[in-house]
Amino acid sequence: VAPTDVGAIFTASVTGIATPSLDARLVGRLGLSPQVKRVPIFGLGCVAGAAGIARAADYVRAFPGEAAVLLAVELCSLTLQREDLSIPALIASGLFGDGAAAAVVTGEALGGDGPRVVATRSVFYPDSERVMGWDVTNSGFRIVLSAEVPLVVERHLAGDVDAFLADQGLGRGDIASWVCHPGGPKVLTAMESALGLARQDLALTWRSLEEVGNLSSASVLLVLADTLAGARPAPGSWGMLLALGPGFCSELVLLRW
Repeated sequence: VAPTDVGAIFTASVTGIATPSLDARLVGRLGLSPQVKRVPIFGLGCVAGAAGIARAADYVRAFPGEAAVLLAVELCSLTLQREDLSIPALIASGLFGDGAAAAVVTGEALGGDGPRVVATRSVFYPDSERVMGWDVTNSGFRIVLSAEVPLVVERHLAGDVDAFLADQGLGRGDIASWVCHPGGPKVLTAMESALGLARQDLALTWRSLEEVGNLSSASVLLVLADTLAGARPAPGSWGMLLALGPGFCSELVLLRW
């Protein structure tokens, strides 16, 4: 894919803001077209990696001769509040890390060697705004992290996934690979329980959590990269890429390898 093939660039971060936005600072450096559409995404947090893939897929579906780039950059250490010794702050300081990842989504006319995005779905859970997020204070971003996150997963995820797959004529048993955001140990355990998955089904997600922690929007892209590099599913098999994050919400992406 040439830089001039890129019709849109999506940039996701929940740990910092900039004006001009990060994508504007990359157009000249990457040699992108002056007509490139720029879509900065702030506030989606951990779900933004999956949501960004979904929105990029929406774009190239409309413009099949173009490509869309997703860049996720998270510097969670910048949000450290040294005087905050609350349980959520202590958990966050040990769970979240710094990192970046990118993905190129190509339109049908350009082709590519990665999985095809077949369908996507966003699900928002009403009255859940205080489950996860930031409070903006005089000293910066203060973490909002409820112990209810695993409960939300157990309560909603299975039904959401089943309804999404049913609309595509599929069931959970048809999914050969799971590319999931590593939200944390309790979240992954809840995900396995809700979806009836074995530890091995989320092995790459667990490994990513153990090695680099939760990198917010970048994490699910790293798990996708690990899947492509070392555990690529059989051609023609179905996969599910998913993440959950502030809102509270989930993003589901059906893949065909």
